[in-house]
Amino acid sequence: MITASVPSWIGPFTGLGPRCFGTLVTAVRRDTASKVRRGRPWGLSLEDRILLVTAYWRSKLTLRQLAPLFGISKSAADRVIDHLGPLLALRTGEQFRKDAVLIVDGTLVPTRYRTIAEQSKNYRCSTAHQVVIDADSRLVVVVAQPLPGNRHDSKGWEGSGAKAAVGNTVTIADGGYQGTGLVIPHRRQAGQTELPAWKEQHNRSHKPARSRVEHTFARMKTWKILRDYRLKGDGVHHAMRGIARLHNLAHRDSQRLAWSRMLMRTR
Repeated sequence: MITASVPSWIGPFTGLGPRCFGTLVTAVRRDTASKVRRGRPWGLSLEDRILLVTAYWRSKLTLRQLAPLFGISKSAADRVIDHLGPLLALRTGEQFRKDAVLIVDGTLVPTRYRTIAEQSKNYRCSTAHQVVIDADSRLVVVVAQPLPGNRHDSKGWEGSGAKAAVGNTVTIADGGYQGTGLVIPHRRQAGQTELPAWKEQHNRSHKPARSRVEHTFARMKTWKILRDYRLKGDGVHHAMRGIARLHNLAHRDSQRLAWSRMLMRTR
């Protein structure tokens, strides 16, 4: 059976190293220490329950396939995900630095729960998620409420709550956010054959900066549940926020390793 007590299981089923996974477990244990839960105790330890949730997000196995790997029933695995999914979610509402620069973009998550999804440009029923990252650290700072997949980014920016979460912080976006007041690429006006040189220069510097959020989406979608989410209710929102938290932990760990290797080379 799969268990967190064997470190070799952690990486493939969480996308985290054992050290980052231990940090996550400690944070969840601290958050739940003051909460009294009635009823029978869990059949799995907290470490194994967190591993189960992250394995569900990472591997896209169905609950019927995943539950026997942990020695529990399908309904018990479902209860574990419902309970721990919100606790693993990224915390938002923080104050940004005065000199912070953020980047926002929308991404689609195919979702089988048709009540909150609509057919979108990927020809599948999807939910649209506005995700904001810090341009400097490349960490996810905001994951807004999901909207139907046919909603345009310029509408989703305000309707999802991303605008309220960001406030007046300088935010970069692509041309789909025209009219929102965000920093977007310059466009030619009617009858204008080419842009002034300073606008062309701005567009050239804008494009590689904005691509950082696309790289973040690519890394987040290595948790394969974002390619086809199956559960009902707010599960897709909890999964997006939880995966954003896992992405941030993994990204910080990779940066730490890169710095340590660079220091070793300079010695």
